[in-house]
Amino acid sequence: MFVVGGESLVDLVPASNAPDAPREALPGGSPFNCAIALSRLGNRTGFLCPISTDEYGELLWGPLQQAGVEVLLKERVATPTTKAIVSFNEKMQASYVFERGADRAFTRDGLLAALPHSVELYQIGGFCPIRADDAAIWMDVVEAAIGRGATISMDINVRDKLVDDEAGYRARLSSFLDKAHLIKLSDEDQAWLAPDMSMEDYASELLERPHCELVVVTRGELGSRGFSRTADAQAAIYAPPIFGDTVGAGDSLMAGILTWLGETGVLKPGRLGALESADLEKTLRFGAVVAGLNCGQKGCKPPSRAEVDAVLRDLG
Repeated sequence: MFVVGGESLVDLVPASNAPDAPREALPGGSPFNCAIALSRLGNRTGFLCPISTDEYGELLWGPLQQAGVEVLLKERVATPTTKAIVSFNEKMQASYVFERGADRAFTRDGLLAALPHSVELYQIGGFCPIRADDAAIWMDVVEAAIGRGATISMDINVRDKLVDDEAGYRARLSSFLDKAHLIKLSDEDQAWLAPDMSMEDYASELLERPHCELVVVTRGELGSRGFSRTADAQAAIYAPPIFGDTVGAGDSLMAGILTWLGETGVLKPGRLGALESADLEKTLRFGAVVAGLNCGQKGCKPPSRAEVDAVLRDLG
């Protein structure tokens, strides 16, 4: 099973471009989105995050069930659903202000008990390092997943508006990155984390960590790049016929990459770093199509595997 651990929330999105436009509630959260995308691409997927009993919790529960994701924490919590107030710039790129809630309503014992006995892939959510008390618990979950055979991935997904202790956050993030075999980040993440370094140099620094074998960097309209110690590659975006917005694009791309790596037998320590440039390019291209199809929708609505395969056939 692929397991994604971390936040779920509702995105409160403007219904139009008008300054006083009402907001529509859409299910979201990077790990939530990634879990749904993984399942829609044909992977057996578990999601490890509390879900509230409130009306927004119902909004989250439905898409998980529809996508076939196994909600690993079966008992719902009374804590209100976490909210993200979303704004868009002129390129329809999203920014967020957060109100934390149910995504933090967990216990160490509860998470460890819910973790499956066999885990092929465990993905660390971007909120996990933000608070010291949460990070200590999530680190125990990561260690348990490693003990159960998991390859570890992390989508850094910096949310600087949630960070009130930058030095502590950086130290906790570093500890999680030391566990990861595959690390994904955006160029915006890199600019916040290492503004004086080039993308190539920062990727090289990540690859010097104890377990990291592959780094993927998303660059918005410029597509994505992949780096290992022996190869690098890039892929352009896939532009859908009708554009919706970019919500969940990076999460969908990550799900596509993990799916392709799993299907080609290289989602394992020791194999990720051996990818040739041509194979890495194919991996990024698959992820780009998944992300592009998602961008044809409003909010995060990842495509099915059949939709992805149809586009790939057309592209040749």
